[in-house]
Order: sequence, then C-alpha cells, then structure tokens
Amino acid sequence: MGRRGGSLTDKVRPAVVLSSPRHMQGTGVCYLAMVTSAANAGWPGDVPVSSLRGAGLPVPSVVRPAKIMTLNASRIVRRLGALPKADQAQVVAAVRVFLAQ
Repeated sequence: MGRRGGSLTDKVRPAVVLSSPRHMQGTGVCYLAMVTSAANAGWPGDVPVSSLRGAGLPVPSVVRPAKIMTLNASRIVRRLGALPKADQAQVVAAVRVFLAQ
C-alpha cells in the first residue's frame, strides 16, 4: 500500500480492515482505510489512534477514512493489533460521511 517502482502495492503499510470476515471469505477482497503518521498534515475525517500499543503502531498515527482502497485479502501480511472500540466507532462514522447516500 505504498510506492516502490511505480506500483501502489509493493510496500507493506499498516491499514485498518473495514471488511467483515464474511465479506472477505466470500469475495477474497478486503476494504482498507489508510493509516498514516500523525505528523503528516491532517485531512477531514482523520481519526487519531488512541492506543498505539493496542494497535501495534510504533508512532502517533491517524486512520484516514478519506483514503479507502481494496486489496486481495491474501495480500494481508499479518494483524498488528486492534483499535479501541471508541476509535472503531469514529472510523465507521467517518467512512459513512464519505460514502454517497
């Protein structure tokens, strides 16, 4: 989910899985929200990660729901951790804002 040699999928980066296990098993596709350093310029809808240790992240980070991508579920390398429930709810609410209704 980064850049190397012009490809967006060569570099491994953390992300928040938005897809349910049922969806991933049925389609093989996973929807992801970008995770980036909190030091980067903020975007509307960014959700600060409140528990770095629980999320398995080494530096202050934000989930960026304005940047959603799909990836073949088999390309997921490993689980780093989990967002606290309050952070999860904020991410879901932010994603809903960006989706057409």
